[in-house]
Amino acid sequence: MRNAMTVDVEDYFHVSAFERHIQRGDWDALPCRVERNTDRFLALFAEHGAQATFFVLGWVARRYPALIRRIQEAGHEVASHGMAHVRVNQQSREQFVVDARDSRAILEDAAGVAVRGFRAASFSIGRDNLWALDVLAEVGYQYSSSIYPVNHDLYGMPEAPRFPYRHGGDGILEIPVSTVRLGGRNLPCGGGGYFRLLPYAYYRWAYRHLNGSEGQPAIFYTHPWEIDPDQPRQEGIGLKTRVRHYLNLRRTEGRIARLLSQFRWGRMDEVFLASPTGVDASVASASVA
Repeated sequence: MRNAMTVDVEDYFHVSAFERHIQRGDWDALPCRVERNTDRFLALFAEHGAQATFFVLGWVARRYPALIRRIQEAGHEVASHGMAHVRVNQQSREQFVVDARDSRAILEDAAGVAVRGFRAASFSIGRDNLWALDVLAEVGYQYSSSIYPVNHDLYGMPEAPRFPYRHGGDGILEIPVSTVRLGGRNLPCGGGGYFRLLPYAYYRWAYRHLNGSEGQPAIFYTHPWEIDPDQPRQEGIGLKTRVRHYLNLRRTEGRIARLLSQFRWGRMDEVFLASPTGVDASVASASVA
């Protein structure tokens, strides 16, 4: 079974965990490492014959349009991660319309192809702002991957379906990040900090379980800064933030290489939009009230 490999293209200073420590007005003055690290992913995927979806910030696309063209020309999907990593739960409907619309336009100009997918910063679409899924459909997106059905202190909607579903029954296709169900709870297995914290054997088991026992593709996500242990270190941050951001950065690239060699990986659009409905009939009518 082919799974979906995804990269959220943002730099180390864009992450939500640093938003109280790094001012947005200072971004342009900071050393930017996102281009070189994304190129490392392009080389890694080429080495393993894998394709992926790159959810790119409009901020990045404006500064590195040639990078967006390299992603597209290498056969990967270009999708949107919003303009400047502002969480949707911090935006009004009107602000989010502009954010989703403008980021898509910038990416399409750079890539020269239609942008169909969107992922909210920090999975910030949930029970209190499901209107955002309606906005994404209104401005032209075909799918979202913005809801993580887990309990987390910064995001999460554990009551959401674990597998792809149509919002409201016939709306935009939402493709939740992967979880496994154990002990009556959804446990994360989608990537990010969890991938750096938990044993690799857990991820190997989880994806075999998803592909085999549940018959579902896995959705994995990572970031360019997660393969960059030499990135500038931030001072004055709490222990939790320090652990979440810096833990095991030196091991991440090698672990992703193992995933690429042990499982099949493709683009989100090709894995989930290949059927006429864009989702298996067994879950096509699922919805979140």
